Amino acid sequence: MTAGCGDSSSSLGQRLKQTREHHFVGRTAELALLRRALSNASEPFSVLYLHGPGGIGKSTLLRHFGDEATSAGRRVVHVDGRAVSPSPARFESAAGAALADESAVLLVDSFEHCQGLEDWLRDRFLPRLPDTVPVVLAGRDGPGPQWRADPAWRDLLKVVPLRNLPPENAVALLTRRGVPPELHESVLTFAGGHPLALRLAAEVAVTSDASVTSAWQPSQNVVETLLTQLIGDTPSPLHRHALEVCAHARTTTEELLRAALDTDPGPIFAWLRELPFIESDARGLHPHDVVRDALNHDLRWRDPQGFETMHRRLHSYLLGEALAATGSAVLPTVGAMMYLQRHAQVIRRYFTWQGEGEVFEDSYRPADRDAVTALATEAEGAESASIVRFWLDRQPENCFVYRSSATDAVVAFMIWLSLSDPDPQELQTDPVVATAWRHCRSTAPLRCGEHIGIARFMVHPPAYQRPSPVTDLVQMRMLAWFLHDKGLATHYLVLRDAEFWQPHLAYFDDHPVGTVPKVGGRPYHLYFHDWRLTPLMQWLAHNQQQLLYGMQPRPAQESAELLVLSRPEFDAAVRAGLRTWRRPDELATNPLTRSRLVVNQGGTDPRLALRDALAGAVDRLRDDERSHRVLVTTFLNGTPTQEAAADRLGLPFSTYRRHLARALDRLSDLLWEQELHG
Repeated sequence: MTAGCGDSSSSLGQRLKQTREHHFVGRTAELALLRRALSNASEPFSVLYLHGPGGIGKSTLLRHFGDEATSAGRRVVHVDGRAVSPSPARFESAAGAALADESAVLLVDSFEHCQGLEDWLRDRFLPRLPDTVPVVLAGRDGPGPQWRADPAWRDLLKVVPLRNLPPENAVALLTRRGVPPELHESVLTFAGGHPLALRLAAEVAVTSDASVTSAWQPSQNVVETLLTQLIGDTPSPLHRHALEVCAHARTTTEELLRAALDTDPGPIFAWLRELPFIESDARGLHPHDVVRDALNHDLRWRDPQGFETMHRRLHSYLLGEALAATGSAVLPTVGAMMYLQRHAQVIRRYFTWQGEGEVFEDSYRPADRDAVTALATEAEGAESASIVRFWLDRQPENCFVYRSSATDAVVAFMIWLSLSDPDPQELQTDPVVATAWRHCRSTAPLRCGEHIGIARFMVHPPAYQRPSPVTDLVQMRMLAWFLHDKGLATHYLVLRDAEFWQPHLAYFDDHPVGTVPKVGGRPYHLYFHDWRLTPLMQWLAHNQQQLLYGMQPRPAQESAELLVLSRPEFDAAVRAGLRTWRRPDELATNPLTRSRLVVNQGGTDPRLALRDALAGAVDRLRDDERSHRVLVTTFLNGTPTQEAAADRLGLPFSTYRRHLARALDRLSDLLWEQELHG
């Protein structure tokens, strides 16, 4: 009976070992180190220190190494840091067998739980081990500075941070867990290469119906388990909120925390930077992707109002930073603001947020001409390349190139044209520009001080008009133009594959131009946005609503409600509005009630909004007492005739008329500026 039980136990153990081996993927470099240590090949280390956040696979790697060591005839001494802290006696009791056995291998897991023993372990225990005994310490935190301060340990200690699995290993893990291929992309979007997240997600995904949807989402149980393993408890609710802010923003600085928390950010920032799943770069702190996504999922599920409040606060701060930025600071601040759109499911597929540092944006130089035209020829053909050369001669300052960080070679470029009155040669040379200009002239002609912008070329042959690190930078550059180009009336995007980009275009309120021009036999689809009809702040606000609550189609009548007036029409409407300022029924027919000047104020009664806009502009002329008095007396006080107004002001009629004409000009200029730029 006893022998039978022993056979059963041995058989079950073997099956468990085989199952673990089947599901183990990756970590080839780490295993190579461990195998060399087993064979004593050139003695790569005496102590291997593995560290990384919870769920990154430390325990799995140690278990796999233990199985290999056992198979090699070595005695495995396994110590659980949770069971021996904080007592040296307990540790020595658990690990003592390694002191007397030259064939032993000492594996210490969850070392963060006995980190207080680190000095004793380094100085008192490890030196007593036979030099044939490799030691592996695995914990969330890296080794203390004393290891490196001691030159005796410099060649004996090997420190290896464990990272996420690379994409091919992550796919292999999902495949071995039985996740249908149709769900791989969605699962990887959430879990990345984090082993625990992949395993938990796989358990849920294998029960999903891939024929129904490929847009897999993690269950709340998955999120809660991950957060427990990765984060555990935080010192206070404020610390937890700081973590959520850090997860939502692209990078976190003390300044950003100050804006988000309304408190002294110093101590909390210091706490954040010590967490094992938080990394830092030149711009600030950022969590591992799986921590970022789990925190966002949890807050959005647990406290939707809190999530919205946090998001809007961060967006307001980052928008202010982007609007204030100049020069080389523009793109990073715009990228930080744009990163918040990562949380909008409908457009996540159009941004990679990867490969940062692989390419960088640079101004076009004459020496880049051959490289740029070669890229255009490769992606769009010789006729397009000829048009590229034409615009490089006309607007070289509006060409941006994207260089490889490794070689400085130009790998991509974009050309953004700015046009207010294109000449016949420009329209004849470029059919795409001619189409955009005809559309502009036929729908809403430009007014004085306005121009159109055309994203004429966006060329990166390896990923032509597809998501890539280059395309991320191009989209950041376009948003920078939207934010900073005050005279931009309408922009046009030029796309080969409009169907692929359709959800993105709908999300950002870009509409198709009916005509599809061809260049070199290739069709190009144009999409436009009229910034006079949906101004910047209104556009941004709508985008935030969509991020928080899903796609919200803009009202079909929005364009019809707004009227684009020429300057003479606008001036005439201002004068008519002043004459009827005290007669609301007549104000209702004034064209200004359908202008940006009035519609952007909101409210339900455009007559009252127009009265307020006119009165507010008059009030802003108080610094010019003569103009202010003549407008108030003539229009706002209800003086019946101009002659009576002159008498009240004590002015000869000719002088009064001169003052009135000057005041009306100043008022119209003020309101026109508000109409154009807000």
